[in-house]
Amino acid sequence: MKTLLILRHAKSSWDFSDLDDIDRPLNKRGYRDAPKVGHLLMEKGLIPEYILCSPAKRARETAEAVAKACQYPGEIIIDGNLYPGNPAAYMDAIQILPEDADPIMIVSHNPGLEEFITFLTGESVRFPTAAIAQLSVSIDSWTEIYLIPPVDLTNLWLVKELD
Repeated sequence: MKTLLILRHAKSSWDFSDLDDIDRPLNKRGYRDAPKVGHLLMEKGLIPEYILCSPAKRARETAEAVAKACQYPGEIIIDGNLYPGNPAAYMDAIQILPEDADPIMIVSHNPGLEEFITFLTGESVRFPTAAIAQLSVSIDSWTEIYLIPPVDLTNLWLVKELD
């Protein structure tokens, strides 16, 4: 059994209309909310062994704040295929991780993350900014993710519930 953590980036800013979408930063609420997710991961004993992240600025800033708050010891792996992201891109990124890595976390975007959760679990979820899902995946190695194993949505935390 493996644990997959799926995190949507925190709230981003629309204040800079001249920026490309990939370059939009977090807004004040996003900077406030992202560390809350990291504290939750530490509290629950779910510090990831690997963090895979979209190259979008808001996703990177979210991943960095979460990593710092949960004392993640590794490097954040930026994967260009995770922007904007879709189920196939997430599966490709996951399946090359070391087989003993557990838990792992993906930080990316909607609608791709909602689609990925639905694809794996069969459950449709509302996945607002800074939401994090914990999935239990019935595999021994991440290479087996393509076998579409049984996957359970173990937890879904919304940042507004973490106050």
